[in-house]
Formats: sequence, structure tokens, C-alpha cells
Amino acid sequence: MAGFNMASFISLKTITIFIFILTYILILTRKINSLLVVFSGIGLLFLIGAISLKEAFFSINFNVLGVFLGTMVLSHLFIYSEVPHFLASKILNNSKNVSMAFLGVCLLSGFISSFTENVATVLIVAPIALKIAKIIEINPVPLLIGVSLSSNLQGTATLIGDSPSIILAMEAGMNFNDFFWMRARPGIFFAVELGAVGAFFVLWLFFKRYKDRAPSDFKITPKTWIPTLLLSAMVLSLVFFSFLKNKPTYGIAGICLFWAMWGVLWHKFYHKESISLKKDLDWYTFFFLVGIFILVGTLNVQGIIKDIAASIGRFAGKNVLFAYVLIVGVSVLVSAFVDNIPYTMAMIPVAKLVSLDLGVSMYPFLFGLLIGTCLGGNITPFGASCNIVTLGILRKEGFKVRFIDFFKIGIPFTLTAVILGASFIWFFWMR
Repeated sequence: MAGFNMASFISLKTITIFIFILTYILILTRKINSLLVVFSGIGLLFLIGAISLKEAFFSINFNVLGVFLGTMVLSHLFIYSEVPHFLASKILNNSKNVSMAFLGVCLLSGFISSFTENVATVLIVAPIALKIAKIIEINPVPLLIGVSLSSNLQGTATLIGDSPSIILAMEAGMNFNDFFWMRARPGIFFAVELGAVGAFFVLWLFFKRYKDRAPSDFKITPKTWIPTLLLSAMVLSLVFFSFLKNKPTYGIAGICLFWAMWGVLWHKFYHKESISLKKDLDWYTFFFLVGIFILVGTLNVQGIIKDIAASIGRFAGKNVLFAYVLIVGVSVLVSAFVDNIPYTMAMIPVAKLVSLDLGVSMYPFLFGLLIGTCLGGNITPFGASCNIVTLGILRKEGFKVRFIDFFKIGIPFTLTAVILGASFIWFFWMR
């Protein structure tokens, strides 16, 4: 495509950045339908030749979309089984007050996210959180934000918790155990857990105003445990998959869709009901995710993400501490607005080169990169796929989340976790 003539006067990269920023601003204002805004922005990017149809297609993360669809089906069955109601009653019955119940749900989200994809975790835990909020008759927005933040945080702790973790493990030759203990030193798992301690204290500060005593007289018996067994089978399959050496490209998505298929068949033949793929599934969020992937993919196609990475390498100089802080800090900032997968892929070679030039181990730089990249997405509602899914769930329930509602929790949560986690890596790996 010849492209738009304006590119003769203004560089294509500049126009791309302008369209990207304008699109995000319009999304945040919420005055226009977000899907219309996203795909209008994509249309302009096609018009000026910033990205082709083929490049747009390959910029979509089909693993995330597959996980989203598969887990959304199982999540719907999970709600139908009333196991979320049962778990909500258990959490409430064993919590001293509402704030402790909220923290209990966030801890559950973090635990599950250590072993399965963040989007899947949100879809599993959200029904439990919503049920608790309905029982207490309280706005679920702060709780659901806490669930999403906790999921994104703990997904960094293990090899299978998040896509950037898998990418880093493959590029650095790490296995599942290396995330816990590597080269006679504590791995990134313990750095994330230290950050989690501080981050959960931040959540407690936000939740402590809910001082009412939690209800303790709920007794709910689930209709069936089959959806729970299917979800458990999916998680175990993902754990087993992480140990395979030659993994299929879309294996993670395939696993989630496989167990979802069995869930649909079970539900249809044993309960004489069927899931309405049109009514029950959140296609709005699905296509919004597609649009965000293409928007961010355009930055990657135009080399803008690589430019950011190269600039970090130039500014780093020969100061090891400054280089480390720069990699972590810029990763947090960039990941607050763009998908962390292409950024991680662009930055891993930079982190390796910087460490080589400075004559130090590459691992602390790679670990710092992972912490900054994964946790930075917690700053904004669109910085991580699980945040987008959370907003979709709340929208479906009739709740709108303002940017400031997310930002005021995301900023202190993220900065606390990043500072503690990055400091841990520096202390144990750079001494």
C-alpha cells in the first residue's frame, strides 16, 4: 500500500504513535464505544500503511484468546455448579470481617495464577468475588480490581504463570525449578513473593474501611463438582505442558479449549441444557482484546518497541545499578500501556547485551526485566489482558470502572511490588 501522503511530511512512526495515543485517550474517556474507537484506530493504521493484514493477523496472541474462550466456558459452568457460592460462603464464614474476606479472595486469585494463565485465573475467581460482593451488598469494583492485580502479580512467580515468564525461560534456558532456586541463589519466585507481601498490605489499606463483620451463617451445597474437576484438570494439564521440551505453538490455548469442549458436552448431555455461545460468552471483551493486540502489534511492526529498548541500552552506560534501575523502570512504564509479550521479546536481547557490556551476569537483568514488564501492566486498566477481562466482567454486571478507580489502586500496588521485588533480585544476585 502506498500509504497516506502525510507520511511524506511526518514520519510513519510519528503518525503511528499519535494514532496509538489518541486511541487510548478516547478509550479512557469512555464517551465513545471502546470497540468503535479501537477498530477506527486500526482502520487509520491500515490506511497509512503502518501495518498490513498479514502483520495484524500475526500480532494477535491466539494463546491468550484461546485461554479466554476456553476458560470463559468453564467459568460459566463453574457458576452454574454453585461451587463459587460454596467457596464464597467458606471464605465469609472463616473471615473476621469483610476486609479479611476480600483479602482472602485476592490471595486465592494469586495462588491460582501461579499455576495457570492470568486471564484464566480472573475468569475462575471472579464469580466467587462477585458472589461475596452480592451477599454483603457492596460494590464489587474494588474487589475485582484486587483480584486482577493479584493475578497479574503472582503470574510472574513461576514458569507457567504468564506468557513473558515462558518466553524468558526459553530464551535463558531455564526450567520450572529455576524460578525457585538457581545457581545456589533464590529465584524470582521469592522476589515476587516479597513484592506480594508489600502489595497485599496496600490492598489491606484500601479494604480496611470494610469493617463490618462478615456473615458466618451461610451453608451452601454445590449442585455438582464436575466443572471444578474440569478446571482442575485444565490447570494440571497446563503444569504438565510446561515440562515438555518441544511445545506446540498454540498448546496452551488448545488445552483450555479441549477441556471447555468436554464441559459443553457434559452440560448438554447430562443436564439437558446447552450454553448459548452468543448470549453467555463475552464477545465484546474478546474483540476488544483482538483490537488491543493489533494496536500494540503496529508499534512492534514499526520498530517503536525496539527503539525504546535500544534507547535503554544507550542510556545505561557503564553504571550497573543505573542500567538495572533503567531496565526495570522503563519496563514498568511501557508495560502500563502496551502488551508485555512483544516488549519482553524485544528487551531480552537488550538486557543480555547490557549485562555483557558491563561484565555481569545476565540473570539479574532478565529477572528485573520480567518483574518490571509483568507488573507494570497493573498500573492501568489496559496494561494487561486480565485487566481488560476484569473490566468486561464488571461491565456485564452493570458496573463501570473509571480510569482513576483502577489507577489509584494500581499505582501503589505496582510500585510497592516492583521496588521490593527488584531490590530482592539486586541484593541476592548483584553482590
